[in-house]
Amino acid sequence: MSARRTTAVAIAAVAFLAAAVVAGVLVGPAGLPAGEVVQAFAAKVPFLGVRSPLGPTESTIVFDLRLPRVALGALVGAMLAVAGGAYQGVFRNPLADPYLLGIAAGAGFGATLVIAYGPAGSSTSMLLPAVAFAGGAGSVVVTYLVGRGTTSLILAGVTVAAFFTALETFIQQQRSESIRDIYAWLLGQLETSGWTEVAIVAPYALVAVVTLIAHRRLLDVLRLGDDEAAALGVDVGRVRLAVIVAATLGTAAAVAVSGLIGFVGIIVPHAIRLLVGGSYRVVLPLSIVVGAGFLVFADLLARTVLSPSELPIGVVTAFFGAPFFAVVLRTTRLVGT
Repeated sequence: MSARRTTAVAIAAVAFLAAAVVAGVLVGPAGLPAGEVVQAFAAKVPFLGVRSPLGPTESTIVFDLRLPRVALGALVGAMLAVAGGAYQGVFRNPLADPYLLGIAAGAGFGATLVIAYGPAGSSTSMLLPAVAFAGGAGSVVVTYLVGRGTTSLILAGVTVAAFFTALETFIQQQRSESIRDIYAWLLGQLETSGWTEVAIVAPYALVAVVTLIAHRRLLDVLRLGDDEAAALGVDVGRVRLAVIVAATLGTAAAVAVSGLIGFVGIIVPHAIRLLVGGSYRVVLPLSIVVGAGFLVFADLLARTVLSPSELPIGVVTAFFGAPFFAVVLRTTRLVGT
């Protein structure tokens, strides 16, 4: 793929993310004038001498509700997309997604436990992300202990996911009064209480993204096959473990605060691969940018289409993601990793 085309796609990706962030901050059910919101941001810049036209309530909506929600959406979207791309590289399968090794089922089981049996009120909102994170990460640890090699890891992931899903279903049947809350979490949501959720995800996402970006060239070598990569001096086992751990860490943190949001980790890396080719030196960085913008736009639709009610964001991503992927599968061959 030519450098000129790659540069053009990169510029378009940055513009897409910028447009998503601006729209996410300016648009909402409260209907604040865009000009006043922009002026309020200018008032935050030192030495400009601009006064904010927003009152206390409007300022709270912009800076304590919309802005952290946009930031959380960008973080979660970026993490799911880059983790999906990394999984596709390490397993040499463009259909792989961040939930391949059982993170979704483990996190869902942890969240179900807290919602069904946890303390009521604010204690639940504080406990749920921690238990969901532990469930997601723990399920992948079990998968890795059971599986050996690429194929057996995938099969182990399916087995572990089925087990945790069965436990989750059993709890739902025992505590039917909690089913509405459980399904609300399972379908994905980006409701925030301020910057707390952003602070939870950011450190894990930073470690995961830095690690995955550092291994992107080695993922290109793994495309040749394990034997060929080993002949070139690559420690295949170490690379695979590092990538899986990093992708799992970031995905578990994202899922802990957002619930289960599907399709982002499949369609974003695959769409980029169709545009710029299969090199992970390009796919992973662009997945971060496009994934962030995609989820911010999806969340904007989720909170405005049925305002004042909200759609689960997982419904929005599935609405766009499923037809897109079906068209891709129908009209093109999968681009190999």
